[in-house]
Amino acid sequence: MAVPEFRNEPLTDFSQPAAHQAMTEALAQVRAQFGRHYPLWIGGRAVDTPERIVSYNPGRKTEVVGTVARATREHAEQALAAAWEAFGPWSRLPASARAAVLFRAAAIMRRRKLELAAWEVYEAGKTWPEADADVAEAIDFLEYYGRQALRLAEPQPVTPLAGEFNETFYIPLGAGLVIPPWNFPLAILTGTTVGPVVAGNTVILKPASNTPVIGAKFMEIMIEAGIPAGVINFLPGPGPEVGDYLVAHPRTRFVNFTGSMEVGLRIYEQAARRQPGQIWLKRVVAEMGGKDAIVVDESADLEEAANGIVVSAFGFQGQKCSACSRAIVVDGVYDEVLQRVVEKTRQLRVGQADDPATQVGPVIDQAAFQKIMRYIEIGRGEGRLVVGGQGDDREGYFIQPTVFADVDGRATIAQEEIFGPVVAFIRARDFDHALALANDTMYGLTGSVYARDRYKLERAKHEFHVGNLYFNRKCTGALVGVHPFGGWNMSGTDAKAGGPDYLLWFMQPKSVSEKL
Repeated sequence: MAVPEFRNEPLTDFSQPAAHQAMTEALAQVRAQFGRHYPLWIGGRAVDTPERIVSYNPGRKTEVVGTVARATREHAEQALAAAWEAFGPWSRLPASARAAVLFRAAAIMRRRKLELAAWEVYEAGKTWPEADADVAEAIDFLEYYGRQALRLAEPQPVTPLAGEFNETFYIPLGAGLVIPPWNFPLAILTGTTVGPVVAGNTVILKPASNTPVIGAKFMEIMIEAGIPAGVINFLPGPGPEVGDYLVAHPRTRFVNFTGSMEVGLRIYEQAARRQPGQIWLKRVVAEMGGKDAIVVDESADLEEAANGIVVSAFGFQGQKCSACSRAIVVDGVYDEVLQRVVEKTRQLRVGQADDPATQVGPVIDQAAFQKIMRYIEIGRGEGRLVVGGQGDDREGYFIQPTVFADVDGRATIAQEEIFGPVVAFIRARDFDHALALANDTMYGLTGSVYARDRYKLERAKHEFHVGNLYFNRKCTGALVGVHPFGGWNMSGTDAKAGGPDYLLWFMQPKSVSEKL
């Protein structure tokens, strides 16, 4: 199957009048569909349930985006049976046939790009550029993983031995569970689902309860692209009732999870316990967040560093596992960098995500709003509040971008993942101290260093312990194929989403030897 070389999906330039108008029309088109209901999909059949999950617009908290059916344990059992029934035929298809489904899905997403971005604006509170980038990343995952499946289907090299014919090849694991997060409701949902699927597995997809409508749109696209019945089973439902049940189930072969450290650790523990009748060790892939730092050295371009901190800390309201929540600045330039960041932060426009002028939209829900505001109160006692700190949840869940200065590296707001628009400035004595502070966390996901000094950059390359390290640029915005993404320690299993090794997490090698 000849396919062109992978290229990342271009982002939309909304400064162009035609693109701006097209997005405005997409928002109106999506708003006209508010309130629709979406079923479960089990074994290729639409299944409705008496109970519903209601999805709200976080910017207008009483506005219903849509409803989805709410699964029970009985539905979970049915979905797992359907996944195993579909596994045999799907796994025996050539990789080219499985990849073709992904390529068709990418084409459909590309045609519906702005419509899908509009759903994200309303359901997830993403600004226009953030929503557009999320859809582009979903397209990238489809295109990239399809190509990786073709590559891994080729004969694998083995050492020749006289008198024998030997070969090694990869086979899929079986039926697994996919639990994506709400913060990248199409991109991560797509990547964590189609990666295992194109490798020959079948899955139960349990979307996040905050963004299930976008998950339903993904399911519609995969059905239109020709995914066979039972290969992807769409199962929105509560974590304790559906998620925990499937994680512990003896017939679940693997779990692919992205979310908080607390939930990830519970999944890891549950999956490690052998259940009666279980004949395998469950494979767990977990991406569990971060406490990411941007280090600024005296040799840095301070304007670039300030820009990088602001974009990394406040893009999508800081609701990214890769977001900068610690700015570690060496003493000689600390005050100047802080001043620049404060000035830029004050200029950010907070508002409704469907307003093209908005740069900071709402956080996802009431629970997130309250959690972030609690951390801001803690921060008032741990640092000097220099900008922000206010929240308003009357209409939606809005929090002003917040900067705390003079924070100790061991303070609560410097150690715990806040997942909101809050950044702590930490003063370092020198570059050695800055690296020590950067590494003084249980996480290890992303980080950045701003410096012109090559010796310091080379030191950071080896001594700054994160899975994704960036020099003289922001610590968010990993591109599929360009920056394979994943972290160490309590940030997860470092499966490197969007990288050449990712599909191998959902496959196992088999060696066959024949005497001649």
